[in-house]
Amino acid sequence: MHNEFLREGNEIARRINANDLACEIPSGSTLALVGFGGMGQCDKILRVIGQTFKDTGHPTHLTVFHTAGQSDRSNGIEHLAEEGLLSRVIGGHWGLAPKMRRLIEENKVDCYCWPQGQLTHLLRAMANKLPGHISPIGLGTFVDPRIEGGKFNERTKAKEDLIQVVSLNNEEFLFYPSIPFDYVFIRGTSIDEKGNITTEEEPLKLEILSAAHAAKAYGGKVIAQVKYEANSDSFHPKDVVVPGYLVDGYVLVEDPEIEHRQVPSTVYSPIFSGDVRTPLQSLAPLPLDIRKVIGRRAVQELSASSVVNIGIGIPGDVIGPIVNEEGLSQDFTLTLESGVVGGTPLGANEFGVAQNAAAILEHEYLFDYYHGTGIDMTFMGAAEIDRIGNVNVSKFGTRTIGGGGFIDITQPAKKVVFCTTFTSGGLEVSLEKGKVSIRREGKIKKFTRQVEQITFSGKYAAEHLKDVMYVTERAVFCLSKRGLVLTEIAPGIDLERDILQQMAFQPIISDSLKEMDLRLFKMGPMNRKTLTK
Repeated sequence: MHNEFLREGNEIARRINANDLACEIPSGSTLALVGFGGMGQCDKILRVIGQTFKDTGHPTHLTVFHTAGQSDRSNGIEHLAEEGLLSRVIGGHWGLAPKMRRLIEENKVDCYCWPQGQLTHLLRAMANKLPGHISPIGLGTFVDPRIEGGKFNERTKAKEDLIQVVSLNNEEFLFYPSIPFDYVFIRGTSIDEKGNITTEEEPLKLEILSAAHAAKAYGGKVIAQVKYEANSDSFHPKDVVVPGYLVDGYVLVEDPEIEHRQVPSTVYSPIFSGDVRTPLQSLAPLPLDIRKVIGRRAVQELSASSVVNIGIGIPGDVIGPIVNEEGLSQDFTLTLESGVVGGTPLGANEFGVAQNAAAILEHEYLFDYYHGTGIDMTFMGAAEIDRIGNVNVSKFGTRTIGGGGFIDITQPAKKVVFCTTFTSGGLEVSLEKGKVSIRREGKIKKFTRQVEQITFSGKYAAEHLKDVMYVTERAVFCLSKRGLVLTEIAPGIDLERDILQQMAFQPIISDSLKEMDLRLFKMGPMNRKTLTK
């Protein structure tokens, strides 16, 4: 790159033109991106790189490394989703990135899918210039090289295994290798004349410091995207998230509405950066539907003083509002994998952000807790469930989604509650007079004999005596060493017609099979004001 916009020695970080940056990236480079869903990504930089490739055919054959999914269906990593621009992608999730998914599904790029938390922790291993990161997370899942090795399309299956199984003290681990970066793109709110970066208007801190350290350890360049320039020594030292000596250059945003939105729904709100707290009564209760029924039954598993995680999908959309409606939010600690602690989570493509958060931690440090201590309880979605309790949320046919932080959180969790509709594809259900009636059955049976891809290993969970539940609108199952056990059935549901005939396998039916709580299916709060100890 041109020396006129990259720091040398003790020079200050310099403002650079995004077009110049795109032109100077050598073909074959490895780029690391930081972001989470529709938040925190460097949209201006990525958009210009993508447009430069379209206009000039340069650069080509880039490798992109990213931890979390980075798109709201139109921005973020989608700007780079061009055949020829990319040759390899190593990441965690592409559920909201349709263009990138198409490249993967059509075998236009090599694609490795690794657990999100392992990717964040690999950054810290790289920062120490270690050969890689060792963890048990991923054993028994599609990440395990004895199963798929995280290779996410047909093109990649013929390529080398990057992940290895290693043994230490007679215990198995997975080894995730370091991936040296040529550039890392990080996002902040403000930068001073010495290159110090703050994140005051960002909704999340993410892993920008670890990513910067990782790049520097291998001689890579750290480029920041920011909204504001500030005088030297004008920041409070505790507000500096990335010190200036790590930053080589920065791109200043000219149109935040397009290039630097705080969350997909707004350019900036002090609510999402934690600067304004909203009254709880301003959060309207959810309408009564099957998603709320599923969330309510899951919430009944909460116990007082628990530390809890919720995942994207039904849990992310409904658990927070239900807890708020029931007045239970002070009885336990809620966390989101993005680093958020407390508050009421946003759902859909703004998953990862919460109103009234108690703390916003660095992305990778919350995964320390998930991996080391193990969350007391996690609520997760499920797309396929099989007879031994395996769950697939990552790949269906040629449709590539990725696991995100799912494996990192569910594998060491003390209790896992999967939340899903019983079938999908046109399912219509009525909730009348406290009973469930299937008006039209879904075309797709989610309870299948064998999942297409193992994102959660039922065998691993059963061997380690994990407490695992599968909650639907019409039935509840738990995991045993013998397989799935049907423990509850909804009022109005016929066991044979609505459950057994809609499964591809015969579950174990509990001797104490009971009816689901009638309060789940009625309007108004359940009036569960306290949690069990």
